[in-house]
Amino acid sequence: MSPHNKAGASAHAPKKRISGIIDINRRGTGYLRWPDLSEGAQNAKPAAAKKEREDIEIATEDLNGALHGDTVSVELRGLYLRPRGVVASVDSRAQEEYIATLKKKDGAWIGIAANQRFYRPMRMKNVPDGTAEETKALVRLVSFTGKEDPLCEVIEIVGAAGKHRTEMNAIVLEHGFKTTFPAAVAAEAKHIEETHAQIIAAEAPKRADYRNTTTFTIDPVDAKDFDDALSIEELPNGEIEVGVHIADATFFVRPGTALDDEAVKRGTSVYLVDATIPMLPHELSGNVCSLREGEDRLAFSAVFRMTKDGHVLDRKFEKSIICSNKRFTYEEAQAVLDKEEGRFVRELLTLRSLARILKKGREQEGAIDFGDNEVRFILDDEGKPLGVVRKERIETNSLIEEFMLLANREVAKYVSMLAKKVPESGYVFLYRIHDVPKEDRIEELATFVRAVGYEFGQQKKKYTARDIASLLSQIEGKPEQHLIRTATLRTMAKAIYSTKNIGHFGLAFEYYTHFTSPIRRYPDMLVHRILASHLDGKPLTRHEYGHLEKMCLTASAQEAKAVEAERDSIRYKQVEYMAQKIGQEFSGTISGVTDWGLYVEDDDSAAEGLVRVRTIGNDFYNYSAKEYALVGQRSKKKYALGDRVRVKLVAADLAARTLDFELVRTA
Repeated sequence: MSPHNKAGASAHAPKKRISGIIDINRRGTGYLRWPDLSEGAQNAKPAAAKKEREDIEIATEDLNGALHGDTVSVELRGLYLRPRGVVASVDSRAQEEYIATLKKKDGAWIGIAANQRFYRPMRMKNVPDGTAEETKALVRLVSFTGKEDPLCEVIEIVGAAGKHRTEMNAIVLEHGFKTTFPAAVAAEAKHIEETHAQIIAAEAPKRADYRNTTTFTIDPVDAKDFDDALSIEELPNGEIEVGVHIADATFFVRPGTALDDEAVKRGTSVYLVDATIPMLPHELSGNVCSLREGEDRLAFSAVFRMTKDGHVLDRKFEKSIICSNKRFTYEEAQAVLDKEEGRFVRELLTLRSLARILKKGREQEGAIDFGDNEVRFILDDEGKPLGVVRKERIETNSLIEEFMLLANREVAKYVSMLAKKVPESGYVFLYRIHDVPKEDRIEELATFVRAVGYEFGQQKKKYTARDIASLLSQIEGKPEQHLIRTATLRTMAKAIYSTKNIGHFGLAFEYYTHFTSPIRRYPDMLVHRILASHLDGKPLTRHEYGHLEKMCLTASAQEAKAVEAERDSIRYKQVEYMAQKIGQEFSGTISGVTDWGLYVEDDDSAAEGLVRVRTIGNDFYNYSAKEYALVGQRSKKKYALGDRVRVKLVAADLAARTLDFELVRTA
């Protein structure tokens, strides 16, 4: 394309339409990923061809009603400097419901979306009489062509903006989850709860009975539901039988019921800073299915016969009935282990010994442990954050984790081995998979790590989980630990659900699934059903593959939304907590580097804020992607990922859930 036609496409450029999902930033500019890097570039000059590989930019006025995440058709209008286009049609909406704060403008109601990428104010209808300004509501998009502001209608009033419960519920609704259950679901749950005693009496004789075996749960102090319990029995020959007993939620939640339909829609429970939005109604999640102390409960058990050195000699899977002898918190169980005295001390010590062996075995295989960086809020009666504390991971966390990993791995291996024995069967299963990192990202990490002074993978062409685990072990306790751990985390793929097994890279497992949390994850219920079908001699076959694959995609998407909702609730409380401290200085670590500034994580609250590049010193700073750093053009001063800094809080925006810092000095 010739230079004289910089303003747009040349007269000879074809009006090409490209379909895809649009990304819209907070300024209202859209970007569409180019689907085929080679197509359309044949007649372009080299410079233009290179630019064509960038996302197609769409100005706000050319979005024509498109919103973030929509599937659109875009008409290409130019390639010079960078590809540009205009939305020709919105083919499907990514989202129809939004959270908005209601306000009055010129006597009419408008809505301001909580989603910062919703770039236009809303025209509102159906606002209930008596609604006050600054009320948050769940609204539905009625129409939007781009010619005028979008028209929306109120579905549900959430509450007054700024109130704790309003803001938490708004976050849940914003991500597509509901805070209440439909009447039909509630009615089914209530009926099950009312008839539970009769159900237990009728079902108990049909099941393996572990009610006389020492059994207990170990969970967080604030846990409301108990998915899993451990039983332990020392056998006369010195071997140990360990039972991993999982709530038999699928016995109560059957396909075709309102309960199951709602569980499919939700896909998962959502965890907020002070509350859980459960996948199943409380009658099930907190009572009938929950493995509560001193109460008979139906379970699906994975039972392992083991040697004292942790070798699994045999395993079986069976429907069971159990009665938990004790509800331990992590801290209570840890106190028994530390003092080596207390209720079930012998059993806990034996389980700890086995768990340590299992963990060591995983580490030798190359399992990656990134550690934890979770926080817990101290809230007053109205939900205002009074303090933030970092959660401490103790050995009982690891004890439970090891036996859950064992059960998940062995269930996946069992079904996979059955399928291999009868290859013509076409048996299918649901796996939890974690792909290897992309080659270019892992090589970029390797280059960076070597520049910092660590050997990584001996310059291999193919890296393994063992290489990453070895690296994380090398940096343990070193000043650059946070820097390298953060950079490593960012190279990782996301774990998802799939019918195609490729193993789990991070855990270094060839076979893995999710079996241990059916109260709060729908994929675990699917795994229970599939495993039960195998045990009954009626396994899922190829003709059911399509439905299961669709369920995997849906579950993975819902999980991602739930994780984002949890993060948003934490981020909101962090900003609310820090907003009381504007003008104060904090010590922190650079947790992210971009061309627009540095993200800094506060040591105490783990809150992250932005130091804008324009506020840094008297130099011009360039972003160096390979160094994860901003580098001064004149001074060569470098601010890199992981550097320790001192910052001052200058602004807190609760609506956007953002903090602004100014750099005081390097630490």
